Amino acid sequence: MITLAIDMMGGDLGPKTLLEGVSKFKGEHPDAAFILVGRKEEIPDTYGEVVDARDVLPMTAGALDALRAKESSMYKAISLVEAKKAFGVVSCGSTGAYLSASAVLLKKIPGVSRPALISPFPTKISGKKVVILDVGASNENSPEEIAQFALMGSLYSQSVLGVASPKVYVLSNGTEEGKGSPEGKEAAKILKEDKRIDFRGNIEAREALSGEADVIATDGFSGNVMLKADEGIAKMMSGMMKTAFKRNLLSKIGYLFAKKGFDEMSKSMDYKNTGGALLIGVNGIVVKAHGNSDAMAFYHAIDVAYKLAKADLVEKIREGFAHE
Repeated sequence: MITLAIDMMGGDLGPKTLLEGVSKFKGEHPDAAFILVGRKEEIPDTYGEVVDARDVLPMTAGALDALRAKESSMYKAISLVEAKKAFGVVSCGSTGAYLSASAVLLKKIPGVSRPALISPFPTKISGKKVVILDVGASNENSPEEIAQFALMGSLYSQSVLGVASPKVYVLSNGTEEGKGSPEGKEAAKILKEDKRIDFRGNIEAREALSGEADVIATDGFSGNVMLKADEGIAKMMSGMMKTAFKRNLLSKIGYLFAKKGFDEMSKSMDYKNTGGALLIGVNGIVVKAHGNSDAMAFYHAIDVAYKLAKADLVEKIREGFAHE
């Protein structure tokens, strides 16, 4: 059985919505078990054990808030992984609080300098994902940390996405050698000498989703900006296309002919189908779902944690860093 701890109180839409995602996932995966953490009166025990937690951390909560609130649903859910009662944890709660508490309670895998938030992005090649890290666990990173992100991303791509030899790049403002931030340029030098990965050099943000790269390593500030920019562009494009097709009768007829293609594009770009980002580099599976996740988005976040646990990603990262 793959047991996951679920913070039921972290989402904007409340535990009832998250429970719908849990219900759907449980119905399709009989080998999944859940420990649901939150206020007992709001969570039926139909889909798993319920652990009562009276406190709910607000979205504005920071790292210290999360560590002090030992009766919160978030803290108790992470503690279940620390106690090895669950393989992983899923939460929609405050990103800063969640990542900080997870890093402190679960501790870094030996050899890892700093955990990173990793997320799969869609590319223009149907069905292919590119993983980018860090996308927000830190604001500043050293060259050595960015180089480690590249290695962790490569191990993730191999273990989870099944890419035999992931092509690794560093995010930069130019593809030429020597371009980029001071940290990025030094990271590239380190990666060039690392025989464990297939390092291909620099890549610009405009080519990041072309499908050429399997892994893109960057500092957390730049990665988070890219994540938010891509989400914003996807939302803007969706709105613009809807407006264009509603313009007149001919455009509405045109939409009927093109509907299948646009539906596939919308599905590929919809963050709800990605589910959540993983805090990679700690001793446990830690998946951060969007704060405003609906039932389907939360279902996909659970699916991310489930697949990572089944792939035994933590142990593979541990093995990859055994000689770091």
